[in-house]
Amino acid sequence: MGCSLSGLSSLYDAVNGAGEVWINKNRFRIVRQIGEGGFAYVYLVKELVNDSDSTAGIANKLKYSSHLSGDGTYAIKKILIQNSEQLELVREEIRVSSLFSHPNLLPLLDHAIISVKPTQETWNHEAYLLFPVYLDGTLLDNAKTMSANKEFYSTSDVLQIFLQICEGLKHMHSLDPPYAHNDVKPGNVLVTHRKGQPPLAVLMDFGSARPARRQIRSRSEALQLQEWAAEHCSAPFRAPELWDCPSHADIDERTDIWSLGCTLYAIMYGVSPFEYALGESGGSLQLAIINAQVKWPAGPKPPYPEALHHFVTWLLQPQPTMRPRIDDIIIHAKKLIAKSSS
Repeated sequence: MGCSLSGLSSLYDAVNGAGEVWINKNRFRIVRQIGEGGFAYVYLVKELVNDSDSTAGIANKLKYSSHLSGDGTYAIKKILIQNSEQLELVREEIRVSSLFSHPNLLPLLDHAIISVKPTQETWNHEAYLLFPVYLDGTLLDNAKTMSANKEFYSTSDVLQIFLQICEGLKHMHSLDPPYAHNDVKPGNVLVTHRKGQPPLAVLMDFGSARPARRQIRSRSEALQLQEWAAEHCSAPFRAPELWDCPSHADIDERTDIWSLGCTLYAIMYGVSPFEYALGESGGSLQLAIINAQVKWPAGPKPPYPEALHHFVTWLLQPQPTMRPRIDDIIIHAKKLIAKSSS
């Protein structure tokens, strides 16, 4: 996938002040900017479809109806690229994203990378990535709102959201070779609230996704992995073996299982189970994680069932080989859902 030359020119002009964007044969109108961070900007766009051609448009190419917005809107992520290393990272994200196809994983619908004239700023390329849009925000956005209002998800919604994240991860872990997401956290889970149904959860951002299995056979390899993890894996959700990697270790997709346990806790209470350490005098996030020192806050009334706390603890095993695999987690989640609805 890419852009026609005229599309590239239109795309650059539109996002920098004009009104319309062409990506390949699909035309979009820029509605507004909806986010930014670092060197990336996200825009809400609306597809402009020719009524005479019923087969045209991105919607006809979507495999899963859950990725449809209903009003022809999408999100374009614009990334400013400063050097060849960043360019390679974006290309790798595009390549990895194309490997996945699942209703609970955010699909990359189209993309373009263009050269731009260097200015006083140092970037010389810009990437444009087209995604479905979910305007209800992420689990992190929702957690902030719910915390301010002293609200909590119901046990049923906690489990339904969690199960959907698990289903998306299972798709990644089931590839050959298995892929780890490496940055599972509330900020990377989009949610859509649906009347009379559980929230829809979609895992996004595959910039850190890599083949999951890696043999570490020296101290230098262990330190290299730790440095990579420090850059790509959010600290409060990072597995112990990525903080302090042994010189002889077999790393696998169960790094994601640790992050999944932290995320389940965060769906319930709004934060990672280890962020309390950041607020303690002399507290150490790394030590709290390595020792799996979980603290349980006051929850909703009535409180979450003890089975949910046990579920979190089951996932947060400091030794990777003691953690369950994704298939067993899904089986257990479904049993708890059945129990909560009976």
